[in-house]
Amino acid sequence: MKFKLFKDRKGKADQAKNNKFVKLAREIYVHAKRGGPNPEANFALKTAITAARAEQMPVDNIERAIKKAVGNADNVEYEEIMYEGYGPGGVAIMVKCLTDNRNRTAADVRSIFNKRSGNMGESGCVSYMFDEKGLLVIDREDNETDEDTMIMQALESGAEDVIVNEDSFEIITHPHEFEQVKNALEKEGFAFTTAGVRWLPQTSVTAEGENADKLSKMMDAFDDNDDVQDVYVNFEIVEE
Repeated sequence: MKFKLFKDRKGKADQAKNNKFVKLAREIYVHAKRGGPNPEANFALKTAITAARAEQMPVDNIERAIKKAVGNADNVEYEEIMYEGYGPGGVAIMVKCLTDNRNRTAADVRSIFNKRSGNMGESGCVSYMFDEKGLLVIDREDNETDEDTMIMQALESGAEDVIVNEDSFEIITHPHEFEQVKNALEKEGFAFTTAGVRWLPQTSVTAEGENADKLSKMMDAFDDNDDVQDVYVNFEIVEE
C-alpha cells in the first residue's frame, strides 16, 4: 500500500512537471513567433526562457519550442487573456491564459470558478489589488549569504524590495528592471528557484477550513488546464 501511494504521488508529480513544461514551451513559442528567436533582442522571450530554466526545463525543450516558432511548423495563433474573479470567501484570483480558442477557454475558466463556489468577474474587478513586479526567489539552503549582505546586494542591483523568509529571499523589482537585477545577482553567483515577471498581491489573507479545501482544488483544476499559464491570488493556505 505504501508503495502504491508513493507511486501515485510520484505519478502526479511527474504529470504536474510535464504540464508545466508544456505551458512553458507554449509561452516560449508565442514570444519567439511574435518577437523573433533572439532572446537578447526579445525581452519577453528572454523572460520566458529564464522562467523555464528556473523550473529546470531541459534545454532541448526550449530550443525545440523556438525552432517550431521560427519554422512556423503550424499556423496556430495564441492570444494572451487575463481572466479575473473571486474564490470562496471572496478572495481575488487572476488567471493568465494563452489560447487559440477564446470561447473554449472562457467557458473552461468560468466552469472551474463556478464548480468550487467562486465566480468569474469582469476585467478589472480584482486586478487593482495586484501590482505587476519582477520576482526572484533565492533558496537560503543553497546560499549562505547573510540577510544584511543579501539585502544590500539586491538593492544596489536595482531591486525595489527584499522579503526575508525563513527558507528564502524574495527579491522584488520593477518589471523593466527585472533583467538588470537578475543579471547583476547572477554575476555575484546567485541562482534562483523562481524568476519571472508576475502579478503580486498588495495584501494577502489566510484561507482556512472548507474554503481552503475548495481553493486548493480550484488551483489544481487551473493547473490541469492546458490553456492556463499562471494563476495569481491574494490568499495563503496554511497547512496544518
